[in-house]
Amino acid sequence: MATLEVKNTKGDRVGEVELDDAVFAVDVHEHLLWEVVKWQRAKRRSGTHSTKRRGEVRGSKIKPYRQKGTGRARQGSRRAPQWVGGGSVFGPKPRSYEYNMPKKARKKALRSALSLRLKEDRLVVVDQFPVEDGKTKNVVGALANLGVPQPDERVLIVDSPDNVELTRGTRNLRSSKWLAPEGLNVYDVLNHKTLVMTSATAKAVEKALLPR
Repeated sequence: MATLEVKNTKGDRVGEVELDDAVFAVDVHEHLLWEVVKWQRAKRRSGTHSTKRRGEVRGSKIKPYRQKGTGRARQGSRRAPQWVGGGSVFGPKPRSYEYNMPKKARKKALRSALSLRLKEDRLVVVDQFPVEDGKTKNVVGALANLGVPQPDERVLIVDSPDNVELTRGTRNLRSSKWLAPEGLNVYDVLNHKTLVMTSATAKAVEKALLPR
């Protein structure tokens, strides 16, 4: 079991929490992290790009001039791709980039990402994360007390959505964000330099990711 100190939002040590090595101290599989990040980014692609083929552009389908005797190359339509304003060849059309990734692989990658942050000493555990009046400046002050000043460092704060003041106070953070534990994912963990979690959230994530 890995033992981490628990702080409050003033930066004071208030206790310890034990986290299972099967979730927070596994071997870091860099290739698996890359595969899952690629899968997540593929899912987020809108796939709405579109070009016009020769059947969709304006122009007559009549042969522009006779086949022989002009000294020029033969042409069949003004819509052909070699003409200005003609249709494109093999251009993109709307499509989905989504593909399947095994659930076990996704969980294993998330365990690797969490273990990487703990190994780098970039995992901060707090007892609670109260935010007075839901003010962004209070969130910034708490992060500064925890040793992660804003906006210099990208921070991912993971806590229950029941903490309404925190969710409201993090909306205007320029480089950091709040995330519910159910939405914790490899891309966001790797995309933020520091991970801040409440002790209750850390135990909930541990329970969800324990190998079965």
